Amino acid sequence: MPLSEREFHQQVDELLQQVEDCFDASDLDTDLENSGGLLTIRLPNASQVILSRQPALKELWIAARSGGFHCQYDPAQQRWVCPATGETLGALLERVTREQSGESLDFQSL
Repeated sequence: MPLSEREFHQQVDELLQQVEDCFDASDLDTDLENSGGLLTIRLPNASQVILSRQPALKELWIAARSGGFHCQYDPAQQRWVCPATGETLGALLERVTREQSGESLDFQSL
């Protein structure tokens, strides 16, 4: 069953906070800005990863050096998944963070 609009916003709010918490718990020197459903992550080398809420499509979009990715909530897995790559959001964030910063962070809980 698809997420209601209220559930979508609640899920994304919680998810963005979890992403922030993962970066805050790491030793990676990042600058995080969360405003209006848009989380901008500035990495030490000045590159960015941006997560943005897309309510009309009920998707979470990720912009990274390697491209743009659209994640959808999969109720069967109870996780956000990128249909184009088959990765969970956690695996996708691990990959793009490693590609852009050279550091490995653990986002498996996502």
